[in-house]
Amino acid sequence: MKIAVASEGKNVTQHFGHCKNFNIFEAEGTGIIKEESVSNPGHRPGFLPNFLGDMGVNVIISGGMGGGAIEIFNERGIEVITGASGTALSAAESYLKGALKSTGSVCHEHQHHDECGG
Repeated sequence: MKIAVASEGKNVTQHFGHCKNFNIFEAEGTGIIKEESVSNPGHRPGFLPNFLGDMGVNVIISGGMGGGAIEIFNERGIEVITGASGTALSAAESYLKGALKSTGSVCHEHQHHDECGG
């Protein structure tokens, strides 16, 4: 299983599309076996969900995310977890333990991306 966490360095970002990087965790069972960081290649509508899907990501974790991105992830069969905070590693570990649940936080206004996740 591959888990991507939209991040600002090592911490979960509050807005998926404007993150600096994605921390990608490969897991077996409830343990993480590999970790890497991939720079955000750029925010264009519909691009990032397909970019991550093509990398084999099964789950995306973020503080908040726009409805269009959520829809594309859902179409690709990728689980979306929003409302996360803290470090990317702890979010991924919490997900693997079944302790991280989505709040359904959806960002509606891209020009106000700093207000997402609340």
